[in-house]
Order: sequence, then C-alpha cells, then structure tokens
Amino acid sequence: MSDRERMYQLLDTVPDNKISYIIGYIQGLTVAGSNKPNAGTIAAFEEEEEMLSNGTGQRFEGLTDDFFKKVLEE
Repeated sequence: MSDRERMYQLLDTVPDNKISYIIGYIQGLTVAGSNKPNAGTIAAFEEEEEMLSNGTGQRFEGLTDDFFKKVLEE
C-alpha cells in the first residue's frame, strides 16, 4: 500500500468535526516554499531526533504559559 493510499484510508476514519484540521494542515503543506525549514530548524529537528533515540533531554508536561515561565527563569 502506498503512503497516499494509507492517507486516504486514515482519512476515512477521521470524524467529520476534525476534517477542517486536516484541510488546514494539507493546505499549509501545499503552499510553495513558505514552509521550507531553514538551517536552524533542520538542526533543531536533528537534535530532537537524537534526543529521542538516546533517551536524553527534558520532557515538559503542563500549560504552555508555565513552560515559558520556566524557560525565562533559566
């Protein structure tokens, strides 16, 4: 099964009230060039992948406001 076929299969399971999220996401993917990550973003993705594979780093669970307060304190 191709990725596209799998996407269609998964799409059939998405509730109608969440389809608009999928549409917005796909529309964002189709905008040429605007979502191309820069070198800093790519480096951050690579760092995150390394952290996941090594089990290192910190995980934050809580409110976004609390996260930013914590970051600004450091």
